[in-house]
Amino acid sequence: MTVLLLIRHGENDFLNKNRMPGRLPGVHLNERGRQQAAALADVLKDTPLAAIYASPLERAIETAEPLARAKGLEIQITPALTDTDVGQWQGRSWKALGRTSAWKTIQETPSLFRFPGGESFVECQQRVVAALERIAAAHQTDDFIAVVFHADPIKLAVAHFLGLPLDHFQRLTAETGSITALQLGKNRARLLRMNCSPSAPPKP
Repeated sequence: MTVLLLIRHGENDFLNKNRMPGRLPGVHLNERGRQQAAALADVLKDTPLAAIYASPLERAIETAEPLARAKGLEIQITPALTDTDVGQWQGRSWKALGRTSAWKTIQETPSLFRFPGGESFVECQQRVVAALERIAAAHQTDDFIAVVFHADPIKLAVAHFLGLPLDHFQRLTAETGSITALQLGKNRARLLRMNCSPSAPPKP
């Protein structure tokens, strides 16, 4: 079974300012984020990666770059791995959004929510799951593949492959710079690790 290492991008200042970046351009890693990217490259240096895929957003690409250099691999930019389209909520503060009537729906029944001018969690999940299935199908069954993208898409994908209701995906965690290892085969999946610190590389 192919092992997908689902890596959340490193820290950025939008997170520190409690703002929702969505798909805004120009959101780069901060110093801690660059340290996390370097730590990921170090902890995965002996993992026999066959390929590295990344979201087209800068914070994901910058996280993948040290690993790509260490492994001598090209980053395969994959638009379907981009962050959730939060529409009109891009750039807004989490505090302000938490006071909206929609926030309770996001936390309790996200399957019913669509971001104003953006996509629904259902659509995001379908998009990301399809992308990961295409990636797994393009490689050998014993390959390790690094996939660098975003928190909610990672959690939504894990929920799908584990058979969890979408409304439970908020119970999962994918912190910045973390590794979640998912083993995919024909009609089956195994979660090997979830939200691992770079100091603890996942092993099947």
